Amino acid sequence: MNITVIFILGMIIALVGVIPPGLLNMTAAKISLKEGHVRGIMFSIGVCVIVFAQTYIAAMFARYLTYHPDVVKVLHRVALVIFILITVYYLLIAKATSKSEIDRESKSKHSRFFHGMFLSAINVFPIPYQAYMTITLASFGWLEFNTGMIISYVFGAVCGTFVMLYMYIFFFDKIKNKNLTSQRNMNYIIGSITGIIAIVTLINILREI
Repeated sequence: MNITVIFILGMIIALVGVIPPGLLNMTAAKISLKEGHVRGIMFSIGVCVIVFAQTYIAAMFARYLTYHPDVVKVLHRVALVIFILITVYYLLIAKATSKSEIDRESKSKHSRFFHGMFLSAINVFPIPYQAYMTITLASFGWLEFNTGMIISYVFGAVCGTFVMLYMYIFFFDKIKNKNLTSQRNMNYIIGSITGIIAIVTLINILREI
C-alpha cells in the first residue's frame, strides 16, 4: 500500500487514541490556559518526541508482543502503579502547590518540553495500542514491516497526536470557564481521569488472573 495512505492511517489511529480526555491532552490544555499557547505547544512537542519513539518501538516489536502476551501483562501492571501515583499526586499533592512554585516553573519553555517528554514516557499505553494496531493493519495486508512504511506510519502517528493535543488547547482556550479551568478543578479533572484509567487497568488485570 502507498506510504501516503499508511501516513494517513497512522494519523487517524493516533487521533482516535488521544481523543478521550487523558493525562497528556488535559495537561496540555491546562498549561496553555495557565501559561500561554507557546508553553502548551512546547509541552505537546515534547509529548510527540516520545510518541515517535513509542510508536516505532511498538511497530518493531509488534510480532514479538503478539507471541508473548506476558510482556503486555507486565506493561499493564507497571501502568497501574504509575497511574495510581499520578492520581494521588493530582488529587492530594498538586492542589497544595503554591503559586510561587508554579510561577518559577512556568518561566522556562524548555521545562515544559521536558515535562511533556516525561509524562509521555510514563504513559506506556501507546506501546501496546500501537503494537495491536500495526499487527491489525499488517493482517489486512495494508502494512508491511519495511523501513519506508514503518517510518511513514510513525510520522503519521506523531502528527495525529499533535493535532489532537492542539485541538484540546484550542477548545479549552475558547471556553475559559473559571469553574472548569481553575487550577484546583483542572487538577481534580486530571486526577479523576487517571484514577478511572487505573481502575479500568486493575479490572483488566484481575480478569487476566
